[in-house]
Amino acid sequence: MKIGINLPVMVPGLDRDLILEWSRRVDQGPYASLAAGERITFPNPEVMVTLAAAAAVTERVRVVFNVLVLPMHSAVLIAKQVATLDVISAGRVTLGVGVGGREEDYRAVGAVCDGKRLGRLEEQVGLIRRAWAGEGVVEGALRPVEPSPVQPGGPEILAGSLFPRSIRRAARWADGLCSFSFGPSADEIRHQFELARAAWEAEGRSVPPRLVTGCWFALESGARARMDQYLHRYLRFLGPGVAEKLAPTVTTTSARALRDAVGMIEDLGADELILAPTTSDPDEVHRVADLLF
Repeated sequence: MKIGINLPVMVPGLDRDLILEWSRRVDQGPYASLAAGERITFPNPEVMVTLAAAAAVTERVRVVFNVLVLPMHSAVLIAKQVATLDVISAGRVTLGVGVGGREEDYRAVGAVCDGKRLGRLEEQVGLIRRAWAGEGVVEGALRPVEPSPVQPGGPEILAGSLFPRSIRRAARWADGLCSFSFGPSADEIRHQFELARAAWEAEGRSVPPRLVTGCWFALESGARARMDQYLHRYLRFLGPGVAEKLAPTVTTTSARALRDAVGMIEDLGADELILAPTTSDPDEVHRVADLLF
């Protein structure tokens, strides 16, 4: 199982130096990927710009969207931006896409948050793949959408799906699953992976899904308090008291707990685990490497 790590984009106080230092350290370490996710109404850097900066100062690790909320965006513009990022990174991009769960983010960018988002997502992925293949996406256009991605056919596209309906639909269009588990929970991850394998088989897919998941973690002194503070800030959109109820279920707040969680997820058949830090301290990159590799 490969190990990736998120940039600490959901931790306050990030600046140029921290973003670039994290990116360089991840690239110089034993990790397979660095990742970042998307929020709008939150004090985090914009994901496309952040990953472009990371791609420019790294040479080896994959650059992963974990995840991009595609129905908030123009599919053709995303196709062009991600293809450009694939050029900048020399073919190291993985695009995780999903529908998100924050209505306020949709409203902030003038997008519609309704029950048809999964259908729109599927149509958008089809449009992106056509653009990457050099097919016309606008009638009468003199040229296709360019540049072309470095990776033949374009970057892999993973489904940021957590629930059965979206996982089953993802088998129509995704190369794999990019999920997340709060605990992390063995039962939850096992269920997601089994659903994905069965859905891919039911769709007649010749290649099984690539199975990627993630979890939060905190290490060193004050880890429990730091995790609780992080969850309170990040999950505030769910309403009063929700973070406090969920916090006790998040157990990766010690070296032993994190090592046990990684072993459990590997035993469940994950192809990759992407760890989400709760601190902006770049030394966390080395602490995890020393613990897991």
